[in-house]
Amino acid sequence: MDFPAVDVDAPPLPWTGRNDGDGAEHRRWFQAVNAGTSGGTGAGPASGSASAFSGRPTALLGFCSDAGVARNKGRVGAAAAPAAIRSALGSLAYHSARPVADAGDIVVDGDALEDGQERAGRTITALLDAGALTCVLGGGHETAFASYLGVAGSAAVQSGKRLGVLNLDAHFDLREAAVPSSGTPFLQMAHAEAATGRALNYAVVGISEPNNTRVLFDTAHRLDVKYLLDEDCSAERTAEFVGSFLETVDVLYLTIDLDVLPAAAAPGVSAPAAYGVPLPVIAAVCRQVAESGRLLHLDVAELNPEFDIDNRTAKVAARLLNTLLA
Repeated sequence: MDFPAVDVDAPPLPWTGRNDGDGAEHRRWFQAVNAGTSGGTGAGPASGSASAFSGRPTALLGFCSDAGVARNKGRVGAAAAPAAIRSALGSLAYHSARPVADAGDIVVDGDALEDGQERAGRTITALLDAGALTCVLGGGHETAFASYLGVAGSAAVQSGKRLGVLNLDAHFDLREAAVPSSGTPFLQMAHAEAATGRALNYAVVGISEPNNTRVLFDTAHRLDVKYLLDEDCSAERTAEFVGSFLETVDVLYLTIDLDVLPAAAAPGVSAPAAYGVPLPVIAAVCRQVAESGRLLHLDVAELNPEFDIDNRTAKVAARLLNTLLA
């Protein structure tokens, strides 16, 4: 896969994983990514051929950042998430014909969050405009504003297509603060959209009422945010909620904060959930989004490998990405 020139701090390293053979019948993620990143042919896709694939190729980008979580007084460690997600993905079987490649990492040094977000945004825009389905591996949820900058700057959105932001999260992340953090990205998006004369079309699945203050709910209502409480996330109601939201958009940015899941499924996050949305419901949302044909960009955030148990959270992130990028 040929990338445009992108500004990354760390170039992609070769992926590793279990190797049962080089034929298409043995293909795993690490083989697919290595083939795409190097520009070589590698093992053929499990079905069909990459050259015959009619959809967009996938471009992965790491966003190594703890700055937003630190500013939000959370448990730091999410900067190590991109490497952990790559490791968890590497040995999964790759059944797709979609070409996939790794663009490397944007690394936020110290507290230089805004600079990192801007650079990540430019990289995402370049990859989107080159025809990729872009996927950012976070990072704390400050990743979301970097993703927004990239999506908002893309030709698809600049041409007037209706953008929707779907967040799978226990939190609104609409905090008003003196400096940006992992708790502010969607309010930042709302302000940025307002500056262009648009209203942010934002929906959240999994809101935990006890973990969002009244001012956050008031802000959500003022901005006409659509949301579904974690206690209301049955399979049927969630599918209906997501389906209704998808009808209002032409292109979708999906962001997954892993703390939307119960702590038993996702212990390795900054703020583990006491309740959470069951994994099968979240996985079904990912399938619904993937099948909608509207997905433009996605990211997964808040994995903190330092607090993970048996790589459980990293494996969940990998499984969800495998569903979305098949």
